[in-house]
Amino acid sequence: GTTTAYRYATEAVELLAGLAPTLADAIRVASTKAFVILDGTLLPTDRIAADRPFYSGKHKKHGMNLQVLTDPFGRLLWASPALPGAVHDVRAAREHGIVDALAAADIKCWADKAYRGVGGTVRTPYWGRWETLSTGQQAVNRSHAKIRALVEQAMATLKSWRLLRKLRCSTARVTSLVRAVLALHLASSE
Repeated sequence: GTTTAYRYATEAVELLAGLAPTLADAIRVASTKAFVILDGTLLPTDRIAADRPFYSGKHKKHGMNLQVLTDPFGRLLWASPALPGAVHDVRAAREHGIVDALAAADIKCWADKAYRGVGGTVRTPYWGRWETLSTGQQAVNRSHAKIRALVEQAMATLKSWRLLRKLRCSTARVTSLVRAVLALHLASSE
């Protein structure tokens, strides 16, 4: 029956989600790498306008905020639990303890301007208009952008799963779905 199939699918997702790496696992793997890359993304949902916490003003749509850690080659290491789309990347990184975990393990991390002021070992580009930055600062920002561009491969990997392109489920299930997708991706890439 439909109910039984739904229950089996939910159990399978929960089982796969349990196999996904935790932040501690990702930090352990990251400690063997030269650095990691941190970025956030919005997974669109079909929420209605009354759901203010899920509305991202930056993206002008409803969704869930997801933080992702990748290795220097743009391969996924970890995906955070999903937070409402209105949550800024800095707040999400602090709530998940990413900054503290990276600082405690002394792992260098590259991130975009959204993480400015987060501290720890997180490196962000220089702030300001391109024409007001010195030539050296512009060169640093170009180099930073080349390194950070690799995280887009990880985001594309996540969003290549049709399920994550537009979430049509309860927002309470999004974390389990993302963790299940991460577990499947990591198992297939080994």
